[in-house]
Order: sequence, then structure tokens, then C-alpha cells
Amino acid sequence: MRKNRGLLTFLGFLLFIIGFTSICLSLMGIQFTFLAWMDSNPLFGFVMRLVMVIAGFLLVAIDGMEWGAEE
Repeated sequence: MRKNRGLLTFLGFLLFIIGFTSICLSLMGIQFTFLAWMDSNPLFGFVMRLVMVIAGFLLVAIDGMEWGAEE
């Protein structure tokens, strides 16, 4: 068992939640202040938020796999 399992899952959830919430808020015209630098170009901002959501999902999914535990 890896010792960073909980940390990677936490970071994955954090990326997913912040990215998804940021996409929802940007659809309403609101933005997180610490992510405002992304909105210099709207397409770049949307793509980066989408990358955050996908990376968070992948971190959680890959961290939940049991590597080498075949039955």
C-alpha cells in the first residue's frame, strides 16, 4: 500500500471541486479571485478549468486502483 494514497485522493477531489465550481460560477459571470489570471483569454480559462476537472477525476480514479492485486 502506498503511503501517499490519501493525499493524492484529497488533491484529486480538491482539483475536481474547484474546477467544477469555477466552471459553474463562470457561466454565471462570477469568478474565484485566485483563478482570475486565467480569464485573460476566455477560451484559455475554460480549457484550464476543464483540465483541472479531468486531472482531478483521473487522480482519484488512478489512486483508487489496486495495482498488482490480481486474484
